[in-house]
Amino acid sequence: MAVVAMWKCDRDGSMFDDKKDADAHDKMLELAEGFAALLARHSDSINEQEAEQLGLLLSKHKDQIIAACKGKPEVLSHIGTDQPQETSNITPLAATS
Repeated sequence: MAVVAMWKCDRDGSMFDDKKDADAHDKMLELAEGFAALLARHSDSINEQEAEQLGLLLSKHKDQIIAACKGKPEVLSHIGTDQPQETSNITPLAATS
């Protein structure tokens, strides 16, 4: 029987076959949590689920957000339209049993 090393993200339970990918995913979730807290703190009309969804959106597209802040606001119009499919090394927990 072969042993396969896997890394589990504590925040959402995602499993990765590469430590670098697991760390990047964890950092993305940490940033999303920070964005969600910021949004919830500054908006009375946003609920927790909406804040989390927006936090994830901002976190997943941080490079475009940074570019927009540096003087290229047009990159924001590309979010969610013509993006290439993201490949992921996430392995569902059920698949590892």
